[in-house]
Amino acid sequence: MSSERTAIGFTLFATAIGSCSIAWGRSGIVGVWLPEADEAQTRRRISAECPAAQELAPTPAVQAVVEALVELLRGEDSDLTFAELDMESVSPFERRVYEATRAIPAGSTLTYGDIAVRLGQRGAVRAVGRALGRNPFPLIVPCHRVLAAGGGAGGFSAPGGVATKRRLLAIEASRVSGQGELFADAFDEEGASPQD
Repeated sequence: MSSERTAIGFTLFATAIGSCSIAWGRSGIVGVWLPEADEAQTRRRISAECPAAQELAPTPAVQAVVEALVELLRGEDSDLTFAELDMESVSPFERRVYEATRAIPAGSTLTYGDIAVRLGQRGAVRAVGRALGRNPFPLIVPCHRVLAAGGGAGGFSAPGGVATKRRLLAIEASRVSGQGELFADAFDEEGASPQD
């Protein structure tokens, strides 16, 4: 690859919940995608969201992130705080929301209101929700760990919606507390992942 290359690279990789994808550029990770119905649909989504992306072998730094993501989705202890994110396309407020969200450890949750308070903007609950709804780095910025007030799931913009969010929380709960069945009913019938 030429050092003048400006294209974004992406790769698909197998996980316990299906085929995920990651895209990167010179300044770090630019996006993560959870499984779509099939790999062709995942590639179409990447094309729509990152038109300059080319399917490439991951760099060693990106491969380390991929391995950590695979471990996380297998229910293993995996710290993704080392992953370098390219936040050039996000607003300063979104950056602050994502940084606060990255600090939530696996097996723990906060509410949208908790994040707003941590930012010193108690009245910004809806803005926090919108920022997390646009999160281009799911799992690395673990927006699935942010719940609505009262412990409700809230929203989740990744494929599978709230059922996927609950599945991710169940994977983490299983690792942390041995309670993998916490959200098991969320994946039966209509909530099942397309990759199940």
